Amino acid sequence: MGKPTGFLEFERKSNVGTSPLERIKNYKEFHTPLPESERRQQASRCMDCGVPFCQNGKPIMGMVSGCPLNNLVPEWNDLLYTNEYEAAAHRLLMTNNFPEFTSRVCPALCEAACTCGLNGNPVSVKENENFIIEFAYNSGLMQPNPPKVRTDKNIAIIGSGPSGLACADQLNKRGHNVTVFEKDDRIGGLLMYGIPNMKLEKQFIDRRVNLMKEEGVKFETNANIGEDVKASKLLNKFDAIVLCCGAGNPRDIKAEGRDANGIYFAVDFLKATTKSLLDSNLQDGNYVSAKDKNVVIIGGGDTGNDCVGTSIRQGCKSVVQLEMMPKLPDSRAENNPWPEWPRVCKTDYGQEEAIAVFGHDPRIYQTTVKEFVKDENGNLKGVKTVMVQFVTDKETGRRVMQEVEGSEKYLDAELVLIAAGFLGPKKYIADAFGVETNQRSNVATEQGKYSTNVEKVFTAGDMHRGQSLVVWAIREGRDAAAEVDEYLMGYTALK
Repeated sequence: MGKPTGFLEFERKSNVGTSPLERIKNYKEFHTPLPESERRQQASRCMDCGVPFCQNGKPIMGMVSGCPLNNLVPEWNDLLYTNEYEAAAHRLLMTNNFPEFTSRVCPALCEAACTCGLNGNPVSVKENENFIIEFAYNSGLMQPNPPKVRTDKNIAIIGSGPSGLACADQLNKRGHNVTVFEKDDRIGGLLMYGIPNMKLEKQFIDRRVNLMKEEGVKFETNANIGEDVKASKLLNKFDAIVLCCGAGNPRDIKAEGRDANGIYFAVDFLKATTKSLLDSNLQDGNYVSAKDKNVVIIGGGDTGNDCVGTSIRQGCKSVVQLEMMPKLPDSRAENNPWPEWPRVCKTDYGQEEAIAVFGHDPRIYQTTVKEFVKDENGNLKGVKTVMVQFVTDKETGRRVMQEVEGSEKYLDAELVLIAAGFLGPKKYIADAFGVETNQRSNVATEQGKYSTNVEKVFTAGDMHRGQSLVVWAIREGRDAAAEVDEYLMGYTALK
């Protein structure tokens, strides 16, 4: 432990963010890293506590506490403080294939479980992680390291999101021949088209993919397996196949007027914006524009927040974000003690920007859309909303949602974005390979396993566990790779 009193001497200090009114002028990342000396001070706050919950990654009361990847947080924090950056990068990369992604988009389960957070502010683990991995790239430590010996096993990974990339990276390091198939025109899946550029600039994905290519991983884009390419072709050619196609089936809103023009799923809205940004800096016009429109976003999660930030950058006239659940408390409730995940209200970057531009929080709680209102040409012109409350059903004992009588309101809206979550993978993929699905429409496996009912076909990521975090997708990809390796070789050295 580098500085036993670090957590007493130094307060938490985070990277400075560009002001909301300034950063909405572009789609770039907007945090400026602290100077190196201050970053080392922040690392010195890590207590090296006896039970480091930050790297635990286990569920407590139904919510995961700590990092699902079991990152060696106290170790690389200490190495960062003591100026041993190369060793810190080595320890970081032992458990996490892509720190450059998680240090940008992860909600930092590690920080929520930090012991310093019990009576103060947690260690800035996420930003420390970002400093380490960016140092590794900028100093030339991240060089191609292809395996010295290759096996004769050929593996197909279907999907290039975080789970597919992690699985491919692990299996390639083992010496297998790995080909990643991606249905879109760019590699990255959720990372590329599901997360806006201001949260994860796409050159960081390309940087990692290029490194993987130099290490021997093959990538094929515009390859929609199950539609453009028959599954039987891959089953005949490859020794193992891993389905990592994500949870791409968005949950819809069934309300009167749903067929109105101007209603889109959030994933399609975000993807079109990012693709146009990358293709032409938005000059081609091939995206859904919120400019001068009243925007209503259905869904209060991270995707909904991304839609708020994107709509503001496009120049929307107004933006409202509807959330069915009640507002969470601003601080931990007594029944939500540390080290449980804190169920508290957070104001994310998109909401901060809406407050700066329009003068108020865009979120309206315990509310949903009851009707989409169309004009005479079938175009959306507004929505009728209603407040909802959750009550206990006397017969089943389950909590059910019911409308609050007399709470209907009307909102002007020329654009509605549905960000209500996902219901599992696209059905055609599972059907193409003949794999079974469970009640949640995810690909079915035994508990704790990744092999499906079809010989040599495995699955991982959101397609397996349902909509989740990037860090969980990487965990799944790593674990699936170990199971595939054992299936092919009779044993595995992958962890």
